[in-house]
Amino acid sequence: MTGGFEDRHGFPPGTNEVRPADDDDQVAARRLAQVAPASADLVTFYDSIGDVTWADVGNGYFLGPAVDVLQRLQEDGIVDAGTERKVHGLVIGSNGGGLAYVAGPNGAVYRTRTASLDEPELDKVADDLRQFLELLEHSLTRFIADGETGNL
Repeated sequence: MTGGFEDRHGFPPGTNEVRPADDDDQVAARRLAQVAPASADLVTFYDSIGDVTWADVGNGYFLGPAVDVLQRLQEDGIVDAGTERKVHGLVIGSNGGGLAYVAGPNGAVYRTRTASLDEPELDKVADDLRQFLELLEHSLTRFIADGETGNL
């Protein structure tokens, strides 16, 4: 994916990696399980994966580390998610274009319609974290094949 990137775009590629969780990430994952409405799958994810940074896939895809999720929770609180605002979620990342991904306690993943989290309008993009990660993988595969990412 990054071969010839600088020739095509005029600047070097950014970071494009899935970073394994280190000890600090695993501590943050356990803390997340204690203090937040996080699904078991999200905690398991953060116990294994530190973060995902695909800076050069479309506008970029970013799933921040558990410590960032905890910090945002402390600073901004829980985000109201879902159409009836009965679900409270955690901001886990963004699409690099200003839209955030919010994970609900039941595992569903939502995407904001705008960059604002003050009173966000959210669309459900996946029924659970596994489906969301599969959609991310599909976006990466499509980007490598034809330069398009889809609408995640």
